[in-house]
Amino acid sequence: MKSIADIKAIRDKMQAQIVVRDKEQSNEIRIVVGMATCGISAGARPVFNTLMDEVSTRQLRNVKVSRSGCLGMCRLEPIVEVFVPGQDKVTYCHVDADKAKVIIANHIVNGNICTEYLIGAEE
Repeated sequence: MKSIADIKAIRDKMQAQIVVRDKEQSNEIRIVVGMATCGISAGARPVFNTLMDEVSTRQLRNVKVSRSGCLGMCRLEPIVEVFVPGQDKVTYCHVDADKAKVIIANHIVNGNICTEYLIGAEE
């Protein structure tokens, strides 16, 4: 069993890591792809792979691409959400691999939202 001093030292070390992680993520752009069965069946896997490839190819160090479960709008899948610090979330729908490349180039790199891919733009 560890002593109280050992446990406090471990706690302090872990809290310091959390602070560093929070500071690193404060300017991080997050791209989330809905990857529940509805998203996957609508083609989310190639969208996710394209986003990962584009981020890697362009060496975008402050961009993280991740998966999510159901986003609750199955008829609009594949759905991609973009979270830019200090801005409102942007939700793109009916995304395919070509649209994913445009989203990276226009929105992530140049800061211009792709309004033609937003919810409601397709109707």
